[in-house]
Parts: sequence; structure tokens; C-alpha cells
Amino acid sequence: MRRLPLRRLVSLATLAVVGAATLGTAACGDDGESAGGGSGPVTLRLGYFPNITHAPAVVGVEKGIFAEKLGTGVTLETKTFNAGPAAIEAIFSGALDAAYIGPNPTVNAFSKSKGEAVRVVSGAASGGVALVVKPEITSVEQLRGKKIATPQLGNTQDVAIRHWLKEKGLTTTKEGGGDVKIIPQENAQTVETFGSGAIDGAWVPEPFVSRLVNAGGKVLVDERDLWPDGKFVITNLIVSTKFLKAHPDVVKKLVEGQVAANEFVNGKPDEAQQAISDHIGKISGKPLDLKLIKQAWPTLEFTNDPIASSLKTGLDHAVAVGLTQPVSLDGLYDLTYLNEVLKGQGKTEVVQP
Repeated sequence: MRRLPLRRLVSLATLAVVGAATLGTAACGDDGESAGGGSGPVTLRLGYFPNITHAPAVVGVEKGIFAEKLGTGVTLETKTFNAGPAAIEAIFSGALDAAYIGPNPTVNAFSKSKGEAVRVVSGAASGGVALVVKPEITSVEQLRGKKIATPQLGNTQDVAIRHWLKEKGLTTTKEGGGDVKIIPQENAQTVETFGSGAIDGAWVPEPFVSRLVNAGGKVLVDERDLWPDGKFVITNLIVSTKFLKAHPDVVKKLVEGQVAANEFVNGKPDEAQQAISDHIGKISGKPLDLKLIKQAWPTLEFTNDPIASSLKTGLDHAVAVGLTQPVSLDGLYDLTYLNEVLKGQGKTEVVQP
């Protein structure tokens, strides 16, 4: 297999509701209050990407883990996205309450809202990102004049390659100029443009790294090699501050679902991989090849630790390449519920940044 295009994935400008798991509208408790402490049932709108770096989210939805933890007082609605900025726009517009998302869109949301819009309540995954290029490219200098794709301008991978190139003495511009021409495009499209020769490589997350390798590319840079101990946040779980304040009990249950989903992913990898294949099939019309998932799996670590230090470094990188302004991250993290859940299960708590 050389390609598995997911042509029906959501576009950057379109929010596609992929499913709503109605878990009942009965109120919790004898007093008729909802799980959020209000006077009626609560709807939680959760966003995520249908890819391997969002495995806890995909498995949590597919295996009904979130549904179980949220309980009968909460209706779960899910929406999928191609890249983080679109998900942040949905949170800003009030169309989304929580999302699995990368670090740079998280920082941008926090910055643009002056620290008001979102809170990181848990980590989810580390790793799973690489620069894949045509096999004849063997050095960074050979990227001069080449076209390299990223998922979206300003997303986590877009910042990563721009900063890496800057450190190597090569320039980029937001408009696609400079020494290396960065071309933001949907990941599924990137597989096609790479195969046709329209681009020379891409800095992308899994499973698209593996798909590009299987299409004849080679890994020039494994992003893990650029970070201390090979660890960097690729996926966080964030919630809108408004929803957190209105429904803290629901947020805690969501975090319980995240911890349970990660436990499933790490403890039952074969079942988790099958669930990912099945779930992507429901969204795209064609299951993701299990061989591809297994190929990508070792590059990822699924962890509840948000690895806050790497997010701060990512912010510094985004500032350095002119994609954002310096901003204080004080108040971004609220790991209260995560640590309550971990402590309750006898697990090591995460240090609050």
C-alpha cells in the first residue's frame, strides 16, 4: 500500500460533526441536578484530530471510555479537525468546549484571549513527528529552494520546521518565500502532492510520516532528536475556561476519561490500534491500515504529563520565527483534576507548572 488518502476529512474552514454520542439526559442525583452541578443535562463538545498522535482521544471516543466516565447526565458531541488553529477558532466562537490540540495553537489561544479563553487540564501524547523528504535530499543545505509542506500556518509542526531551518541559517516567510518555501496544506493532500512531486517533503505528525515513507520518502529529521530525553508535547487536552467554571465536575470526569483512555492505549496496544483503524474508517470511509499504525506506534509516547517545559520552548520558537508575540503563560495550566484523578488511583502526580 502506497496511499490511504482520507479525502473526507474535515477541511480547515469546515467543522465536521462526526458523531454525537447521546449518553442520556437524565439528571444526576435525587435533587435533579446535572453532572455539572446545574439544573439540567450538560452537553460537552469535544474536538480532536483523527490521527495517531491523538490516540487517547480516538480510542476514548471509539471504545466508549469518555461516555462511561461522563455518565448519564452529560451528552458528548465530537468534532474532528485537521489542525489546531481551526479548533481554537471553534473554541473562540463558542462551538467547542474542549479539545485535544498541539502546543502552539494552545499558546496562541491563551495569548490572543489575554489568558482568559483556555486551560490545559492534561497531557496526552509526546513525539510522533518528523521531516520526510525525497530520498535524494541528504542534508539541510539541500533543502534550499525546495518546497516543504506543513499542516497549517502557525500550527505546531509549522513552527517547528521554521525554527529548525532558522537555526540552520535558512530563511522562510509566512507567504511561502525565503530559502525554503513552506506550503501549509492538509495532511491528506500532502500525501498526494508528495507522490506527484509537487512538494519535496513535509514536517508532519503520524500517521502521515509513515505514509510518506511508504510513498518513497525518507526521514531526514526525527523531532524527538531535537528535545531533551526525546520528549516534547504533541497533544494536550484543553478546555474553555468558561466551560471549566460552569461545569467543573464534568471537566473532572473528562480528565478521568483521558487517564482511562491512556491506560487503555498503553496497556492494550493491539486493541487500541484496531480501535484507531476502525474509528478513522468511520470518519473517512476507509479504515487506516493496521500495518501503518503499528509502523508509527513506536515513535509515540502516550502520557498524562503535558510536558510544560517543551510548550514554553515551543513558544520561544514561535516568537523567534515571527509567528507570535512573547506572552506570559502564568495560569495556562490547571492540573488540579488530573492530579486528583492520579492520586485517587495511586499514580504519580504531575508537577503543576
